[in-house]
Amino acid sequence: MNSDDPLQQNIRRSASHHALKQIRGIVDEENAKDAFRARALGWLLRYGWLVLLAVAYLFARLLGVI
Repeated sequence: MNSDDPLQQNIRRSASHHALKQIRGIVDEENAKDAFRARALGWLLRYGWLVLLAVAYLFARLLGVI
């Protein structure tokens, strides 16, 4: 079989297409992880101070300051 054989070209094209689909899956997974981290960080920046305030209040209550 020579390199101009249509069967070989189809095989190479199919293998390339399959590899690109796998790479796209990996990239999509990484993008989803990055999006989740961005949402979590946004939540932490918005509401994290409330959690810290509640912890500080409980700590002060336990120490008898309040």
